[in-house]
Amino acid sequence: MMTPLCDSTYGPPALVLPAPADADVLIVCEHASNHIPVCLDGLGLEAEVLQSHVAWDPGALGVAQHLATVFAAPIVRGEISRLVYDCNRPPEAGDAIPAQSEIYNIPGNVNLTPEQRQQRIDLVYKPFYAVLAGEIAARQRSLRVMVTVHSFTPVYRGQRRDVEIGILHGDDAIFAEAMMETQPIGSPYLTLMNEPYSATDGVAHTLDLHGATNDLPSVMLEIRNDLITTGMKQSQMANMLATWIQRALTKCEGRL
Repeated sequence: MMTPLCDSTYGPPALVLPAPADADVLIVCEHASNHIPVCLDGLGLEAEVLQSHVAWDPGALGVAQHLATVFAAPIVRGEISRLVYDCNRPPEAGDAIPAQSEIYNIPGNVNLTPEQRQQRIDLVYKPFYAVLAGEIAARQRSLRVMVTVHSFTPVYRGQRRDVEIGILHGDDAIFAEAMMETQPIGSPYLTLMNEPYSATDGVAHTLDLHGATNDLPSVMLEIRNDLITTGMKQSQMANMLATWIQRALTKCEGRL
């Protein structure tokens, strides 16, 4: 499949859901959408693949929205599928525009020219970066933590994953460690640090670029997507996480 250069924009790569100016929590959901710009012809994929976890993080946006409601927090959400460009990866990363994702070949990402890759960077990554950076800059006096919300598949390459919630960090581990130290007593969820991914897998780009470099504590929440398949489950998960995040904020008082 030959993927053409698009002669128009892809549409907005990021959307900010507004909040009060003094919000102290910022929610980020990079993989909120499975939208493929029309000019990319679905990247040559079947609709089934575009609905699967390889194209986005199912359930993550619902959790993020409920968290934002509890904290009166802004959300910066991705509006284009990570198969077009993964905004949690830098341009030099090979999987920023994956030619294969898990078991699926992505025809529209194969043999891209430098110009085609640069167009994805210019129309997706750079604007997303600018929106998130601008939100942090505008709120630098009030923000205490950035929380990125993701989901992951229960079965990966045929292997069952037992972990249900992952608490991930990049260069700055303070808030992730505080969350691990304040886990809900009697929680039914198997929660592990830096599982099922970690910074060594390249997943800490947003945390490090927008968190650590701005002295803004951050954490990535990875939720197994079979736990958040409905609006009710997403709300329940978000309520549990919100209480947990608040405990971690309290524990970190004087350090953040």
